[in-house]
Amino acid sequence: MNADELRALQQPLKSEYKENPASAQVTLSSTGQLNVARLVCGLDTHAGAIEAGLHPKAGGDGTLACSGDMLLEALVGCAGVTLSAVATAMSIEITEGSIAAEGDMDFRGTLGIDRETAIGFERIRLRFNLSSPAEQAQLEKLVQLTERYCVVYQTLRGGVEMSSELNLNPSK
Repeated sequence: MNADELRALQQPLKSEYKENPASAQVTLSSTGQLNVARLVCGLDTHAGAIEAGLHPKAGGDGTLACSGDMLLEALVGCAGVTLSAVATAMSIEITEGSIAAEGDMDFRGTLGIDRETAIGFERIRLRFNLSSPAEQAQLEKLVQLTERYCVVYQTLRGGVEMSSELNLNPSK
């Protein structure tokens, strides 16, 4: 896809969202089915079924998807798609590229060993490995715009309002 094709694809959406801002609003969702006996949550994703389980550092055997890994995978996927779209819009050729995310966490928090230890990631590093004939300044701008427009990056960076609710006996 080139920049003109991308603009043609997105222009009707941009026009609609400018004229009718409510049409840009969407609620994404995910559901999981519990298997408490196995310590598993089964997810039906657009790409197929995934079973999430404990990370080996929390007692898992490493055969199931770990939610922490899936969070980093979501970041890499979102950043990759965003970078590809921004590079296309800016007509920056990427001859080869990969994105990697690393996150540091201390399992003493999630296992309840130390109440002072944070639960979750303390730091996340996102690395863009790019080969391109473009100038370094253009590539730095590309990464800045990728960070700016990547939904997962911005959600993690800024935090998000969270809530939860309990529905007892929902099938009744």
